[in-house]
Amino acid sequence: MTAAAREEVLLASRALGSGARQVTFSVPDMKCGGCMTRIEKALSALDGVEEARVNLTLKRVTVRWQGETPPLLEAVRGLGFAAHLGEAQEEKKDETFSRLVRALAVAGFAAANIMGLSVSVWSGAGEEARNLFHWISAGIALPALAYAGRIFFASAWEALRHGRTNMDVPISIGVLMAFGLSLYDTATGGPHAYFDASIMLLFFLLIGRTLDHVMRERARGAVKGLARLAARGAYVLEQDGTKRYAPLEDIKPSMTLLVPAGERVPVDGTVLSGASDLDCSLVTGESAPRRAEEGSALQAGTLNLTGPLTMRAEAGAEDSFLARMMQLMEAAEGGRARYRRIADRVSRAYAPVVHLAAAFTFAGWMLAKGDVHEAVTYAVAVLIITCPCALGLAVPMVQVMAARRLFDQGIMVKDGAALEKLTEVDHAVFDKTGTLTCGTPRLRDPAGYDPAHLACAAALGAQSAHPFSRALAELGGGNAPAFKNLREIPGCGMEAEAGGATYRLGRPGWASAESLAGLEAETSCVTLSKNGARLATFFFDDPLRPGAQSAVAALTEQNIGIEVLSGDRQGAVAALARRLGLSAFTAGMMPDEKIARVERVSAAGHKVLMVGDGLNDAPALSAAHVSMAPASAADIGRNAADFVFLHGNLEAVPQALQVSRKAARLVRQNFAIALLYNAVAMPLAVFGLVTPLIAALAMSLSSIIVVANALRLTAAKPRRSPLGPEAPLPAPRLLAGAAE
Repeated sequence: MTAAAREEVLLASRALGSGARQVTFSVPDMKCGGCMTRIEKALSALDGVEEARVNLTLKRVTVRWQGETPPLLEAVRGLGFAAHLGEAQEEKKDETFSRLVRALAVAGFAAANIMGLSVSVWSGAGEEARNLFHWISAGIALPALAYAGRIFFASAWEALRHGRTNMDVPISIGVLMAFGLSLYDTATGGPHAYFDASIMLLFFLLIGRTLDHVMRERARGAVKGLARLAARGAYVLEQDGTKRYAPLEDIKPSMTLLVPAGERVPVDGTVLSGASDLDCSLVTGESAPRRAEEGSALQAGTLNLTGPLTMRAEAGAEDSFLARMMQLMEAAEGGRARYRRIADRVSRAYAPVVHLAAAFTFAGWMLAKGDVHEAVTYAVAVLIITCPCALGLAVPMVQVMAARRLFDQGIMVKDGAALEKLTEVDHAVFDKTGTLTCGTPRLRDPAGYDPAHLACAAALGAQSAHPFSRALAELGGGNAPAFKNLREIPGCGMEAEAGGATYRLGRPGWASAESLAGLEAETSCVTLSKNGARLATFFFDDPLRPGAQSAVAALTEQNIGIEVLSGDRQGAVAALARRLGLSAFTAGMMPDEKIARVERVSAAGHKVLMVGDGLNDAPALSAAHVSMAPASAADIGRNAADFVFLHGNLEAVPQALQVSRKAARLVRQNFAIALLYNAVAMPLAVFGLVTPLIAALAMSLSSIIVVANALRLTAAKPRRSPLGPEAPLPAPRLLAGAAE
């Protein structure tokens, strides 16, 4: 490692204390679990390295070391992977997917045409026609092989160039040898050519690789979405009273900052002056704004709603709340799945076994017959018939069929690995607001209020963005006073004048001096007053999400433990737990407390399903063994979740569990089919009982059987909810991230 490169890594790293340092860099060429294993093993072997962690989702590597800076980038590049400090540039579109689809289209077109020509040959065409068709097939196969096969050829060459092997090496050898042998037979007027075998092989392999890529790509984006919530900078107030704009990375602790209404808090800090309402759903998950005034703590990423605030920065951007959430999500996304990596583990044994089998076949037939052409033909047959098409399709095909089945039931699955993990769940953690409930407050018993009071409150509420005010405004009607001088008091409510009197709608203690005997702490309410005298107090409920009770009952019947974690008040959470018959719940939880609880349950040996919908749930959703969110969730909640249900019914949770368990059975069956096929097919090829063409047909047949088995998942009609038609989705949030 050059001195300049060592200095570059050192400057990009950060100190952790006790002499340890840590750096994160990008490795955009990682594709599978095998890549992760090789990189982690190579980095861990370097002197001084204490930990090397690879995140395949974000294509990042994080390394912690002691002492002299080790040659990190050189070690990764020595394995054949590009590595550079900083973030990989985000592409506007998925170039890998586009490349796979183009290659698949070319291979499919070529295979169809070559098979059409082969039918004529099989049907007994004369020698001249046969030779002509062979040459036409060669003309179709050569460009198709060069274009569609480059995905495998490039991977195989990189592996061999760096002294290692992978699944693409025997695939490439088999395809090229089949084409070369066919070209030789065509040039010498031989009766057989196997261009169709080589192109069909590529076609089926590309199907499996494309499906796998699609499922993996769905797992990306949650951390990038969370980063978009960060402020780009802030106004810094200097001691002489001047104001300047500073980028986020230049903000340091003890700086005095101005946060206008409508802007996000840039870093953690404390309010020095001003009062406002904050959208703290990122922190607590509650849609109701929280009051901020002098001395209140502010956390990065929260949204200032109604008034300007002057604050003192208490931390830099890299140490603030939003940065910690991103770190939690990155760490949580580094998990491993079982079925998703079985094929990768098998591939480590596949390549040497197939190479040895082909070499043994060639040597054996040379000793037995002494015919090079015959020995090469049977060796090629071994390479083709043992191609892992069926094994490669075993997992992604079932995952795609399961994703389609779930979509028919209104459930989107982001990552195929989630299907495997959901089958292992024995403990479920539910968020409250927006998950077990609809997240939209509704007035309790509207008919029980004086219509004049209700009309007055609706008229005042129509001028506010507060969730309770919106709920009242929706019930507007009747004759209301002609209000004037309307104004919203940050953190308190609406105030206006009519007929010489002052009306207030808002926090009970502010609107009226009359005590509510502690009801405010246990329920959600606002008070309408006239000249300080209470006219009415409006109580709100957050209705249960449709299917909540039946979903909880279904999970309980399957001996899955259930608990509720919420940022809401103790009384509200306790009331909800009683309605659902649950005894395990915790209120007033912060995001780091939620993720800590999920990790404690996981450490106790449980497989945790997290169901949540808000920004503050995102780290816990990522840390759980598997996670779900409703479509009404905040963007970050949806991105962090493995499943998203598009309708409003919580029965999606047991429905997804049912489909995932059936998918797991089909994956195991597909693995058994693929392994049994290879156990039978390889000996037949070794003993010369199949030609390359028959080998290609057998390989294709095994792939078709695996696909047909996967299609059984969509054969049954989706189970209808016993609750009848799906309930409509909750109303869209008006404030960014207003979800729990």
